[in-house]
Amino acid sequence: MTLAQLEHIEAIEKRLWTAADTLRANSNYASNEYFLPVMGLVFLRHAYSRYLTVKEKIEPKMPSRGGKTRELTKEDFSQQSAIYLRPKAQFDHLVSLPDSTDRARATIEADYDNLSGILPKGEYQELDNPVLGQLLRTLNPDELKQVSGDVFGRIYEYFLTQFADQKAHDGGEFFTPISIVSLIAHVLEPERGTVLDPACGSGGMFVQSAHIVEEHGQRPTERLTFRGLEKNATTIRLAKMNLAVHGLEGDIQKAITYYEDPHELVGKADYVMANPPFNVDEIDSDKVKTDPRLPFGLPGVNKKDKVSNGNYVWISYFYSYLSDKGRAGFVMSSQASSAGGGEAKVRQKLVETGDVDIMIAIRSNFFYTRTVPCELWFLNRDKPKAHQDKVLMLDARNVYRKVTRKIYDFSPEQEQNLLAIVWLYRGHRDQYLDLVSRTCRRSLDEGERCFTAKNEKGETTQPLPDFSAALEALTATLEPFLNTLPESAAHAEVQKEMVEALPVFHADLQAFREALAKQGAAWKRQKATNGALKQALDRLSPLAESSRDLIKQTDLIYKLATRLIDTCEKECKAKESVAWMGRDIARARKAADEARGLAVEQLKHVRYFWKQAHWLTERFPEAKLRNVEGLVKLVDLKEIEANDWSLTPGRYVGVAPTEVDEDFDFEETLREIHVELEDLNAESVQLAATIKKNFEELGV
Repeated sequence: MTLAQLEHIEAIEKRLWTAADTLRANSNYASNEYFLPVMGLVFLRHAYSRYLTVKEKIEPKMPSRGGKTRELTKEDFSQQSAIYLRPKAQFDHLVSLPDSTDRARATIEADYDNLSGILPKGEYQELDNPVLGQLLRTLNPDELKQVSGDVFGRIYEYFLTQFADQKAHDGGEFFTPISIVSLIAHVLEPERGTVLDPACGSGGMFVQSAHIVEEHGQRPTERLTFRGLEKNATTIRLAKMNLAVHGLEGDIQKAITYYEDPHELVGKADYVMANPPFNVDEIDSDKVKTDPRLPFGLPGVNKKDKVSNGNYVWISYFYSYLSDKGRAGFVMSSQASSAGGGEAKVRQKLVETGDVDIMIAIRSNFFYTRTVPCELWFLNRDKPKAHQDKVLMLDARNVYRKVTRKIYDFSPEQEQNLLAIVWLYRGHRDQYLDLVSRTCRRSLDEGERCFTAKNEKGETTQPLPDFSAALEALTATLEPFLNTLPESAAHAEVQKEMVEALPVFHADLQAFREALAKQGAAWKRQKATNGALKQALDRLSPLAESSRDLIKQTDLIYKLATRLIDTCEKECKAKESVAWMGRDIARARKAADEARGLAVEQLKHVRYFWKQAHWLTERFPEAKLRNVEGLVKLVDLKEIEANDWSLTPGRYVGVAPTEVDEDFDFEETLREIHVELEDLNAESVQLAATIKKNFEELGV
């Protein structure tokens, strides 16, 4: 999916969520009542989307005999990680039914035993028929039928995110942000065997594990077995839906993991992945003190005979589940890596095994329901001898993308760069070089898309030429009125600036295009060695700078055009001129602004990808792992012992040097501050209304 398509999908996601949430707000349903039915419908729409994609792919290849083609079967879809849907269970059919129909009778459970009792059919019957009908129509916009890629997979994850943010269910603990799960899965790289998540929530760890196998051209259903534990029955239903929509199955048992182990996988799991509850202090020590899953003993007991903090119970459990060659990756409170007392003793024993592999520090605001920072722990029971007495400390707190005022994540490129450090640690130099090569090539590709690109509908666009054409159209619309003004009028100075700026812009545009062609030709001879790639990155540097300069010029020329319009409008009102074509000018101005926005966004991509490749080569110039201040350090156990067995990356890597953000956009920052202020104002109004309602209910 292209970046342009991604941005389009983000807009659709927000619109769908707003429509669905507005429907809830205008009904009698609380968020937790609305949660499961809506997620069930998103599941069905996602399943239908995957069904149509796979159907289109496999139908032309179906065997035929005597001119008759064999009918599609469940197995045909299972092989493609999709669900087979009978006609009466297909989303378009459900949408077409009148609201008086009992849509809850439609089923796909007859073909899938693992979904029996999982879909929220009872909850659908509790929704008013018009509400259910409106929800179905909301989740079925025509524009989604023309977009390629796993669009509803993203929308499913987006709705999970939004419900987590609303704390509609279980405090949002059922959901781990996708960028965190993806990073864990990619560091672990599950290939074959049993994947266990003892706190599986909505099953995101399983889905991402399957994606890793798919990325390697294999079928996850043939290579991975999923086992999960979850205490909440509603969350189990959500997890099974999440697995099913991706064509996966898993054995998820209802259990309180502290006290129960129904899968009996101690010493048998190939991979353990989890995001457990942090800092739990209500675990009964008498019930767990003899548990075989605590090989390092209890971390500490308080006066109430409760485990003082459950973090190291979880960590011990994760370790104990691993086979002799097993690997684990999990999220943990940042407090755990340097905790004292009984927790420190358990941590020492764990570190002394030599099986702690990698520690990654993550900044605050990555989670939707808690703002605290966290760390990702990676254990490996089969570490290479060269790493037996070492731990890779990676401080990623300065690596992030700001998604909203409250939420940060990793961009796909930032995640890849962090993985590249892990590759170098593991000696996978070729993967690192391939990433640098692909990122450089991507910068060139994005430059070419400034002149010819495809939008989300598959239509050809020309961002920079389109902006030039929109400017010409705007100027032509203004010209009749400009011809009525004397040379000494108020507009003259602005018009002169614009007349002088345009030729410079067009000349720089042409130079940028010629440089792109030259670099594109040179890339055909590009070698994949570290030295050659660094030289290529240096050659691309002027192109990246040119893209930034063109952004400034594009914004400047549009500002001059709008200033010219505003000045002329004042002249028009003073003269009451008939030559002023107000509506035409407004339309041309809007078209120019839209074209400017598309051109600027496309130009930003050129420098963005260059910067991602430069970020890596600047820190690892020899394409070998080295200590980088404030980012990464390979630490031996003696140094860890000298630091109270702490596993906090920031304690070892030091402080990153202050970097000047050359791309800092003052106006964009002001716009963000303005949007943030609007959000805060909206929140304050909502809070005031809630307080007022509560007082009224209390009769105050």
